[in-house]
Amino acid sequence: MEAATAPEAALRPTLKVKEASPADADGPQASPRRGTGSPLSQLLPPIEEHPKIWLPRALRQTYIRKVGDTVNLLIPFQGKPKPQAIWTRDGCALDTSRVSVRNGERDSILFIREAQRADSGRYQLSVQLGGLEATATIDILVIERPGPPQSIKLVDVWGSSATLEWTPPQDTGNAALLGYTVQKADTKSGLWFTVLERCRRASCTVPNLIVGNSYTFRVFAENQCGLSENAPITADLAHIQKAGPRALPSEISLKPQSSPSPWQTALQSSATTPSSSAASVPPPSQRSSG
Repeated sequence: MEAATAPEAALRPTLKVKEASPADADGPQASPRRGTGSPLSQLLPPIEEHPKIWLPRALRQTYIRKVGDTVNLLIPFQGKPKPQAIWTRDGCALDTSRVSVRNGERDSILFIREAQRADSGRYQLSVQLGGLEATATIDILVIERPGPPQSIKLVDVWGSSATLEWTPPQDTGNAALLGYTVQKADTKSGLWFTVLERCRRASCTVPNLIVGNSYTFRVFAENQCGLSENAPITADLAHIQKAGPRALPSEISLKPQSSPSPWQTALQSSATTPSSSAASVPPPSQRSSG
């Protein structure tokens, strides 16, 4: 359940005028004499000060307490003669086994010794005097730590990273979740270290894991009260393996060459054997004498 703040306008004290009745008079009343014809309004004491509630600013938004905390609300009011103060919760009478009320001349106290989530609700104080009524509304929300996520799973391991997924908790502690805290532990030391806080999604990737180690992971849910008391742990280990040797380039296969062409054969033979035409040319001295 998420904490919803009621609009401030709905929480401001209001003054209403209702039809007066003899029951509204505070203190003993005198019965009219027969035959006097006195109107019923003469039985009510004069109102010297209209009823009004002074709601503290801190109570104009949702009043949040933790399970086991004490709720002690003092609400000042005015009215003369002394008005009648009445508390209700969600439009019904209070459970006196859980909530106690003390009304004074100028204030009213609502007290809960050890608050429970069931005490959450909209409480209304009504201060009545004669035909006038002032009201104020207070939203009380009692919260506790959330339950743990239902499960966590190791989805993938690649390089030095691991990907995780989990299922949100069934019980959010009567408050909105702030996120998840993810922790890791290597099998060598067994010590838990936080790797991610206030994760808003139900999945994450944990980077920078040490090569050669194996890891387990767990995840906590968190709300305004803190982390869940328990956390599910991955059933599978994430093994961060060393990178294998680099693949060598494949050997180049030499294709057999086809038979050389005649001109290639002549070229090769001329490079190794002196040409006959070159041998028959006489040296320059002989050519000049002839």
